[in-house]
Amino acid sequence: MTEETGGTGLGHRSISMERVSKGVFDVTNVRGGTIRIGGGEGPEFTPVELLLTAIAGCSAVDVDFITSKRAEPGSFVVTASGEKLKDERGNHMGDLQVRFSVTFPEDHAGDRAREMLPKAIAMSHDRLCTVSRTVELGTPIDSAEYN
Repeated sequence: MTEETGGTGLGHRSISMERVSKGVFDVTNVRGGTIRIGGGEGPEFTPVELLLTAIAGCSAVDVDFITSKRAEPGSFVVTASGEKLKDERGNHMGDLQVRFSVTFPEDHAGDRAREMLPKAIAMSHDRLCTVSRTVELGTPIDSAEYN
């Protein structure tokens, strides 16, 4: 079996899911973290909401690591949105957007962080964020049954 890794390093990643009830699953990562997902009837995140979370979260972590080297943010809010579509290609998301609203102190360090913010967002989008890069590159997914 391939060694599992975490954090920002390279290597294999995986999760496992176990059914709790109709359309509801507990998801576990190799470090023991868990979340519950569902089909939208309850408060659980749906898979599409998790996709938006993954895209925004990946970039948020990148941008935070880069900008907080200069100054601690006063506020840091990221939103992700898109439209669920159905057409000749099947169900998919369109018009995906990630928006940052970040403030920094009114001092020299804050000025440096504010100056770096658009560069950090671009770096995350263009090179660093594994999630959005994977979506934009259109990586194939191999789905199969196993026992």
